[in-house]
Parts: sequence; C-alpha cells; structure tokens
Amino acid sequence: MDAHTRKVYVPMTETGFYILFCLQTPNHGYGIVQRVEKLTDGEIRLAPGTMYGTLSKMEKDGIIRFVREEDKRKIYEITELGTEVLQLEKKRIRRLYRTIQEEN
Repeated sequence: MDAHTRKVYVPMTETGFYILFCLQTPNHGYGIVQRVEKLTDGEIRLAPGTMYGTLSKMEKDGIIRFVREEDKRKIYEITELGTEVLQLEKKRIRRLYRTIQEEN
C-alpha cells in the first residue's frame, strides 16, 4: 500500500468503511445504500451524492473496480488493495472496541 492510499484511507470515513464492507460482494450504488440502511437499522443513510462521489474516488484510487453493468446500474467490487485497506480498518476498529471494553 502506497503512502497516498494510507493517508487517504487509514483511518477511513464511516461512508468509506461501509462501501468497502458492502463491496466484498459485487453490488451497485443503490444496493449499497439499501444494505447500509439494513446493517445499521436505518441509522446511516448514504446520500446519492456522497455515495457516487466516494465510488468514483475509490475506483480512481484502485480500491474498488467496475465489474459490469446490469439494468443500467454499474456493479462494483472491492480490489485486493481495497481488501487490504478494509482489513487495516477492521483491525483499528477492533482495537478501539477493546480499549473501551477494558475501561468498563
């Protein structure tokens, strides 16, 4: 992972995290929006501008890739680099969780 990727994606925004988490299985933007709402019991709703702007940036940075088009919807999936970034973020979140658990 190069310095640019580490600087931009570690730590990740909540939006970035959920997009990568959801793209472990190929999906389109609206499908990601729906899955995030379901995963968070409606607490997080990704706005279209945020969603598509983030997808575009992640694709440009090689974190995700366009796979195919279905019914005029672009399907994306996480890349090897994206998986590496996601694993780093999961590790960071686990560390944060352990820290707050130890406090109680």
